[in-house]
Amino acid sequence: MYGLESVNIQCPFCWETFEVIADCSVESQEYVEDCEVCCRPIEMKVEINEEGLPNIEVSREN
Repeated sequence: MYGLESVNIQCPFCWETFEVIADCSVESQEYVEDCEVCCRPIEMKVEINEEGLPNIEVSREN
């Protein structure tokens, strides 16, 4: 059973790095989360690989 993993991401607006928590029990998901520094909305696409580890792609919300 997979749990939660912390991942460092970089904001596509202000370029600051901060930590987010990925739910590894969900194979694929997309959601919007505000940057902890500049508060702008970041679109996140999370994919869980075969080892159960998250890969997160971030982009500016349109």
